[in-house]
Amino acid sequence: MLGILMLQTCFPRPRGDIGHPETLGFATRRRVVTGASPARVVRSDDPALLEPFIAAARQLVAEGCTALSTSCGFLARWQRELQAAVPVPLWSSALLQLAEAQALGLRCGVITIEAASLGPAHFEGVGADPATPVEGITPGSALHRTLLQDLPTLDEADAQAQVLAAAQRLLARQPGIDTLVLECTNLPPYAPALRAATGLQVLDVVTLLNARMAALAASAAR
Repeated sequence: MLGILMLQTCFPRPRGDIGHPETLGFATRRRVVTGASPARVVRSDDPALLEPFIAAARQLVAEGCTALSTSCGFLARWQRELQAAVPVPLWSSALLQLAEAQALGLRCGVITIEAASLGPAHFEGVGADPATPVEGITPGSALHRTLLQDLPTLDEADAQAQVLAAAQRLLARQPGIDTLVLECTNLPPYAPALRAATGLQVLDVVTLLNARMAALAASAAR
């Protein structure tokens, strides 16, 4: 069973979002980390953030979870610290796929909820190239405000348009990119449209968790 460390939010979570109960096809257990607001996790590098996540992670392990993830890709910054605190695999962020893809020679770009807040420490935390090209959702857009201000409404059509527009801006700057990585765990609902619009491979928290959990199950079966 996968344990998911959830930020404390009220915004809607459509299917494909890590918080939707039907997004993943295996058993999950979610635990909300009190005080972990989206703005605080995205915009702060305060180590005080770690302790409540570690406490919640240990509780999930005690409840039988054999692997852990989080609901915010910015926790890549703390991948090593979080993993060291628990005895089971912990995958903090979709950005973990970056190092693997880059090792294979793939030319990756990242789409994030807030480009101004995603820095070298997040990439270094997961062993990826800190010079990886990044494009953010338009600051002040409806999607940006919904997620970072934790608003109770979500315009899904606008959200998809924002993700596609971010990809267009990124590819205009970096036309050699062949793989897109969605940092934000709220963006996978729009990954199918992104694949269709760009023809590129799109990696996100769903592809990460499906692959890692399948590998765990195969290892356990041997």
